[in-house]
Amino acid sequence: MHGPSFVYPNDIHVAWSIMIVLYPYITGLVAGAFVVSALYHVFHDHKLKPVARLALVTALCFCSCATVPLLLHLHHPERALNIMITPNQTSAMAGFGFIYSLYMLLLVVEVWLLYRPEIVKGAANAAGLKGFIFRILALGSRQITPGSQKADEWLIGVLAMIGIPAACVLHGYVGFLFGGIKANPWWSTALLPVIFLISAILSGIAALLLLYLVLCWAKKITPDADCVRSLCKYLWMSLVAAVSLEMLELLHLAYEAGAEWDVLRELLTGRLAVSYGLIQVAIGSVIPFLLLPVAFRTERYAVLRTFLGTISGILILIQVFAMRWNIVIGGQMFSKSFRGFVYYNLTLQGREGLIAAVVVLMLPLLALFAVSRLLPLIGDVEPHRPPEELCKSMPLDVCTSHQ
Repeated sequence: MHGPSFVYPNDIHVAWSIMIVLYPYITGLVAGAFVVSALYHVFHDHKLKPVARLALVTALCFCSCATVPLLLHLHHPERALNIMITPNQTSAMAGFGFIYSLYMLLLVVEVWLLYRPEIVKGAANAAGLKGFIFRILALGSRQITPGSQKADEWLIGVLAMIGIPAACVLHGYVGFLFGGIKANPWWSTALLPVIFLISAILSGIAALLLLYLVLCWAKKITPDADCVRSLCKYLWMSLVAAVSLEMLELLHLAYEAGAEWDVLRELLTGRLAVSYGLIQVAIGSVIPFLLLPVAFRTERYAVLRTFLGTISGILILIQVFAMRWNIVIGGQMFSKSFRGFVYYNLTLQGREGLIAAVVVLMLPLLALFAVSRLLPLIGDVEPHRPPEELCKSMPLDVCTSHQ
């Protein structure tokens, strides 16, 4: 009689697929875009005024699609709400449901307050389907008074202040979720939540810079020079912070030189040599690190500044995605027994295939395009005017001004 036989590695399948890579990637874009909005509304960085509205709407559109990768990954997505209906107080995933819902509500209210003058004006003037949508969004409001506008501006500032820690918790939670898996030495580090948060801000600023430049090109308007330089400066600072923390984490693991380091070193120099060494470090980190200072220090050559900002933004978005890939997929490629490696084959079709992943990434952009058909994002956004002047541009039965 033969005894049981064991084959190493003893975990041959990667449980978390590309959808779990997209989940922290999309939530990171949410947090990063909101931080840019808060820099204007809370810290009054007026150089970011041209992208203040775009940042907030971008955060809302990406946040509305943040749960799609998780639902596609679940075998029974109809059971997703059970995590909130019957929550477990010790479950980190249950906490995410409440954090996400509160943050989504905060974004919806802030965007509505920010666009309330345009919504009220559209409800009074627009016809057809567009007017019907505006009348629904107006929630019965048919007038803008100086007092109500001041109250809206105050409330926007308060929500932006509340949203800063909420955005940090939203994405820091993702790093906490991975860091809480003690069986994985690459994930179970105290720096991982901070790394996820800083890289989230990095990706959000890069996405916002690209969206702003693309929208300016589509509308045939010149990008604001101070705004582009400021975004490039914040992008470079975030890149330095994110890469420094990632290197410190690896140096700490290498200095400890535990049994797991031999496996991680072989993984990073072997199977992840392209995605980590070439894409994440060389292309996605070093090149933007050199290009961005030229972009935000260039004052005269607008074309060069736009070109360098565009290239840097694209490379950084690729770098952050590669970082998510290396952490999520790479962290599952070594066996729990440290005696072998696991393979992950990305399929083209299926609900967790490459086509589905591309569609998920396109959903927030489609939502952003739909919003742009109703409300101004850049360029045609009216400058801030006193309530009395704002009322003059509306019908008398819409705006009631104080004498």
